[in-house]
Amino acid sequence: MKFEYVILGMLSWRPFSGYDLAKHLEVEGRFLKNKVHLSQIYRLLARMVDSGWLSYEVSVNDGRPDSKIYRLTELGEQELRDWVRSPYEPSTRFQDPEFMVRFNFGGPLDSASLVRLVRTELDCRRAQVARFRTRNRSIPDLDPIDGVDRDAITRLSDLGHCHGAAAIDAWIAWLERVLAELDGDASPQDDTRTEERTPKA
Repeated sequence: MKFEYVILGMLSWRPFSGYDLAKHLEVEGRFLKNKVHLSQIYRLLARMVDSGWLSYEVSVNDGRPDSKIYRLTELGEQELRDWVRSPYEPSTRFQDPEFMVRFNFGGPLDSASLVRLVRTELDCRRAQVARFRTRNRSIPDLDPIDGVDRDAITRLSDLGHCHGAAAIDAWIAWLERVLAELDGDASPQDDTRTEERTPKA
């Protein structure tokens, strides 16, 4: 996922300066994107202006440098809408940042795409559980180097598996709650409510 879509999504809520974008990402957006430097954001904003996705106005500030306040252009809005409606391909790792970017910024923009997003993610994670939960996790032909505790390999692997299983189960439960709420908000004419549900693994 390109960082541009995070910026487009944020600017779909309101205009931002580059500094305000960085501050928001540092606090509210810290789960959407790894830490980025202000200089990186300014370079990206300049490229997006050159691409016609953004425009800006200069805000005069008393006693400090003037600010550029960025907003979406029609082209930028269309780019965001096209991405929100594009197919979502879940990562092999659940809770991938792309899902949350689409959820947070695409959801308020297109409710039908939001339902598809959540269902796609839910189907993928249920399938992962069905495929991998009962797999044989033993490591054949262990021949550890000196200093490696053979028993600890199995013990720590089991602890890691328990954590991962609990985490993905909680994620699936959250997705199910979200989907139930979204389906409850859907209109009777919304054909997404009549689609066959995938049974829980």
